[in-house]
Amino acid sequence: MLLLISPINNEEAIEAIEGGADIVDVKNPKEGSLGANFPWVIKDIRKMTPDDMLVSATLGDVPYKPGTVSLAAMGALVSGADYIKVGLYGTKDYNEALEVMKGVVKTVKDENPDSIVVASGYADAHRVGAVDPKLIPKIAKESGSDLAMLDTAVKDGKTLFDYLNINELQVFVDEIHSYGLKSALAGSVKKEQLKPLYDIGCDVVGVRGAACTGGDRNNGKINRSAVSELKDLINSF
Repeated sequence: MLLLISPINNEEAIEAIEGGADIVDVKNPKEGSLGANFPWVIKDIRKMTPDDMLVSATLGDVPYKPGTVSLAAMGALVSGADYIKVGLYGTKDYNEALEVMKGVVKTVKDENPDSIVVASGYADAHRVGAVDPKLIPKIAKESGSDLAMLDTAVKDGKTLFDYLNINELQVFVDEIHSYGLKSALAGSVKKEQLKPLYDIGCDVVGVRGAACTGGDRNNGKINRSAVSELKDLINSF
C-alpha cells in the first residue's frame, strides 16, 4: 500500500519527501477537500522531488463543467504532475461524472499516455449533492481512468469510516480491482485505520492530517517524523 502525503507548499513537500512518502500530492485545503494549488507550486515541488517519486496534483472539488476541468487537467500535467486527481464534487450523477472524467482522460492521455488519472468521489457525497460514491469504480473504468478514489468532502472531524464500513470499502476495492484498475482511499484517515485499509487490499492511502503537527490538516504542518512513522507502520504490515 503506497503512502500519499498532501503538502500545500515547498516546505511541507520537503517534509513529505524526507519522511519517505511514496506519492507527493500537491493540494490546497483552503479551496476544499481536493482543493487545487497553483501551477508554480506544482512545478517547484516537482523540481525538488526525486525523479523516482511520484507527484500528484488535485484539480479541485470540480464543478460540472467538462471543458473547464479538462483545461485544468492540462495545466496540472504541463506543471509536472504524474497523477491527475479529479474531485467529482459538482457532478450530481453517473452521466455528469462520466462526461467530466472522459474529458480529463482524453486531455491527459493524448498528451502523455503514461500519466495517471484518478477519479475521486466522496464517501459523504450525500452531504454536498455529489455523485454516489458506489458509482466511482464504474466511472473510472468507463472513462479510461487509472485509479478510483474515495475521500470526504466535508472536513469536520469525521473520517471515511463514519460513512462507509469496512465491508463497503472492501466491495469498492474489489470492484475496482476486477476492472484491472487500482484503488485509493482517504478522508481524515487516522493512524489506527491504516491496517484495516491495508487488509482489504487498498493500493494507495491518502493522508494529510495524520502527518501534520497536532494532527491538524488546516493549522498544522506536515512533519517528516510523522510521515516516517506512518510509512514504517505500513511497512510493518
